[in-house]
Amino acid sequence: MQNAAFAAVGLDWSYELLGVEPERFDSVVRGMPGEGFVGANVTIPHKLAALEVADSATDVAQRVGAANTLLFADGRIEADNTDVAGLEASLAERAPGAPRGMRCLVLGAGGAGRAAVYALLLGGAGSVTVWNRTPERAGELVRSFRSEAASTELETAEKPDASTFDLILNATSVGMARPGGDQAEEQGGDSFKALPVSADELRDGQMVVDLVYRPGGTRLALAARERGLRCVDGFDVLVHQGAASFRRWTGREAPLEVMRRAARDP
Repeated sequence: MQNAAFAAVGLDWSYELLGVEPERFDSVVRGMPGEGFVGANVTIPHKLAALEVADSATDVAQRVGAANTLLFADGRIEADNTDVAGLEASLAERAPGAPRGMRCLVLGAGGAGRAAVYALLLGGAGSVTVWNRTPERAGELVRSFRSEAASTELETAEKPDASTFDLILNATSVGMARPGGDQAEEQGGDSFKALPVSADELRDGQMVVDLVYRPGGTRLALAARERGLRCVDGFDVLVHQGAASFRRWTGREAPLEVMRRAARDP
């Protein structure tokens, strides 16, 4: 996707996959500015570490407390978070008006969950409930966003009733194909067993957002579409957050349709 975008605007740049173990993350990233890298995207499990390693951070990255985009210039590292912009743009494109006034359930309290909650608060959600397999982590997320939730009810739930929400958003890694493995195999096993949501709980009028990108869609996204629900899947968010990262690295407008085509048919 990014390589197609670089080519479309005439940049002789290359976007490459770099696997980094958590214990090496700090040293690898600090060495990148001197190795010709202009920037980087960061994904699970490094989004919190990416903010910590940076010399400076955008207001969005600081408020979310996690970064998915790094910029290298003059030997310094700047952290940004385009997950927020990616989710906002995806909702605007696929579900105009959402999430204003909606009762929202966010599954996951990691870096993606933090970005999702912040985007929902900015979008005027009526309420946001956070679930995480470790309840304490959900509680920490909610406490950290209290000051941002002036007009939005913000709480946690250990056993949420998915049928009572207008919007269900998956910000966990459930449904993600294992790196280097069979795409039919999912992290966490069956998505409805790993998440507090069952297909039977989905009801007419609900909306499902799944931040996980998986060719063909995750089980959660497929179940939502089978029931005729509005659905924003990880593909939409992937393209829009990638476009936001592209703009930060290059200072140019992103060729969105080129990126969409390349991501769909790499």
